Amino acid sequence: MNKLPDRNEKFSEWYDIVTEDAEVIDKRYPLKGMLVWKPYGFKVLKLTMRILEELLEAYGHEEAYFPMLVPEKIFAKEKDFLEGFSGETFVVERTISKKLEQRLLLRPTSETVMYYMFNIWITSYRDLPLKIYQTVNVFRYETEQTKPIIRVREIVRFNEAHTVHRTYEEAEQQIKEAITIYSTFFNSLLIPHIILKTPPWDTFAGAEYNFDFFTVMPDRKAIEIGSVINLGQKFARAFDIKFQDVDGAWKYVYQTCYGVSERVVGVLLSIHGDSRGLILPPNVAPIQLVIVPIPHEKMQDEILKYAKAIAERLKQYGYRVKLDDRPELTPGSKFYWWELRGVPLRIEIGEKETKENKVTLCRRDLLRRLTVAEAELKDTIDKLFKEISEELYRRAKNWLESNIILCKSIEEAAKKYSELGGGILKLPWCGDDSCGLSIEEKLGLNGLGHNPEEKAEGNCVICGKEARHYFYLGKRY
Repeated sequence: MNKLPDRNEKFSEWYDIVTEDAEVIDKRYPLKGMLVWKPYGFKVLKLTMRILEELLEAYGHEEAYFPMLVPEKIFAKEKDFLEGFSGETFVVERTISKKLEQRLLLRPTSETVMYYMFNIWITSYRDLPLKIYQTVNVFRYETEQTKPIIRVREIVRFNEAHTVHRTYEEAEQQIKEAITIYSTFFNSLLIPHIILKTPPWDTFAGAEYNFDFFTVMPDRKAIEIGSVINLGQKFARAFDIKFQDVDGAWKYVYQTCYGVSERVVGVLLSIHGDSRGLILPPNVAPIQLVIVPIPHEKMQDEILKYAKAIAERLKQYGYRVKLDDRPELTPGSKFYWWELRGVPLRIEIGEKETKENKVTLCRRDLLRRLTVAEAELKDTIDKLFKEISEELYRRAKNWLESNIILCKSIEEAAKKYSELGGGILKLPWCGDDSCGLSIEEKLGLNGLGHNPEEKAEGNCVICGKEARHYFYLGKRY
């Protein structure tokens, strides 16, 4: 078996090869940053987003759909939003044969089109709270180097939730709920993460503040995997979203929004993989169990019959199962094929297993085999799926924690960052914007934010005042 490049040493090369060879995506479409999702990869994406959608529904959100095209005059209602997205928003000005009467914009995100409708829908306190989400494609002209799934120009699955509330306190509570939802979601994907309040100079366009979720990729770059945003009343005032309260007075609403894109799939493929390919968490694996019959010239029919019976039983239990009975491939070739695609468990059935009513199981994460009786199969599979999930999370958590470096000075931070070859630095910070910007400039890294609940020790590395927070920095996607 030919091994892939080392995932940590040559991550970009590993990632490009494995996402195509494992049939996740096809990059050959002739528009940069726009991908074809192949059936196997698209099923991973759908299973992933289904988890988030079910969480949102459980917390009282309702799914809706809003148009892709936004009239420019609507898009321009919130000036900070317009300025923030002006460099990456596609404009539609004509058909092939004629010019349009007004310029239309392809949604880079859906605040403006949704909030135009919220102005119509909301008239009374009885209409609140409103909690809406949609999972759609959005378009952004990415000017930096694109990377499949992670940095693209068409985001095929963007889940964005938008909520509307009577009071500031209710909106603040919604932010906490959203953080709970996203933490649960990322944990279900076995993606350890840190939650940081972004610096004021890097806050979402049109927002009061936002929290971003970060993890560390195999190349030791930080990557944002989700955002939770308090919009305050900025959009409410821009779109004149008011309600008549119980006291009869007309008041502006308070709003929040939060979003996760398909980037999260690129992240889970990256942090759980190895030199053989992908390792998929059982809950999002399109095929959770692959059955490989081991040929035997005198018992071939019996082996295949037994393998088919096992496959049908496992499907009845609710597992996603594939019987690989392709006669043109050797068992070894099949092992390589399914290991590359990250199937959590392989079931091998040969002469011995057929005679003894047993199967041999091989874990993708540890490549460890064990043989069990057919009667014990379901309990064993459930136990192994749990163990696989725990092992994948343990590895990823160790990686994240080993790449967060506490430093007490700019000099120490620069030295450690260079020695490690990346990661996320955390330095004592007084909280002043000028000092935060200075830390960014001196280290040449992106400020990621701070954790308001984390107590800092020591003095600010710039001004020497008592530190209020730890400022997190790193190179980011």
